[in-house]
Amino acid sequence: MNDLSNALRERRHCCSCRPIPTPVVCLLIPLFFIGIAVSIFILVVVHNAFFFVSLLLLSAAVLAFLVWNTLNWRRNGAILLFLDSFPDSDLRTATHGQLVKITGFASCGSLSLESSYEKVHRCTFTSTLLYEYKGFSLKKANVNNGWFQWRVAYAERFSTDFYITDMKSGIRVMVKAGYGSKVIPLIVESTLVNTTNKHRVLSSYLRKWLVERNLSAEARLLHLEEGYIKEGSSVTVMGVLHKNSDITMIVQPPEIVSTGCLWRGFLLPVDVNGLILRVSETSSSPLTNPCSGEEP
Repeated sequence: MNDLSNALRERRHCCSCRPIPTPVVCLLIPLFFIGIAVSIFILVVVHNAFFFVSLLLLSAAVLAFLVWNTLNWRRNGAILLFLDSFPDSDLRTATHGQLVKITGFASCGSLSLESSYEKVHRCTFTSTLLYEYKGFSLKKANVNNGWFQWRVAYAERFSTDFYITDMKSGIRVMVKAGYGSKVIPLIVESTLVNTTNKHRVLSSYLRKWLVERNLSAEARLLHLEEGYIKEGSSVTVMGVLHKNSDITMIVQPPEIVSTGCLWRGFLLPVDVNGLILRVSETSSSPLTNPCSGEEP
């Protein structure tokens, strides 16, 4: 079993502007102030506002580009676009050490997982995230208004080795997502619990779940999400093909893979360091929660 919880916390709490390099940001800031000073000087002496307005428009465009890339980096936008644009591989002709992308149905290996909150059995990947509101204004306490107002109070994310049957070739291969593997899960968690200002009462099941994990069971603003890859789900996997006489496997790339500049989405290059897992929306019905925060 592979514990991905620490990697998740590090990414969620990261305050860097990746994929924007820090030297670029340090260079743009003084250039902006120098440009402002020069344009104001021209405006006062020559009474020509062209340079001043042009600088403001250019600065707004650059700022929008940087913010767009930062937000997409946090949402794995570049990796999703890279995965969608990468062609499906044919395992019958693929060679050892080749970067491949295949889509097929997942099946458990020798070890299967169980989701933390809904207790769903026979999973190959599970993710449970508990957010706690830490903003200053309770009137804006909506998790959809801005993640900067919330913090990850608790996280459970695990993956394990599993098998996938390629839809294109019918070949069954092992996906090495277990212990020691770096995994990039592109899984959308479903909302199970979302307390509000008007309704902060926690269900008995949620209180029990919190106590079992040594978390406070006091009534407060919480947002709990859970997602998983259940056996039988349609999964897309990207990694390196490893062949030997006994078994065919897909493992994490030995080196970092760059997405390259994705100009179709105005996205800068992003480094991919790990095995990519993704569940298509059409096959994510097991993620749907019928209880909406009530006791399962």
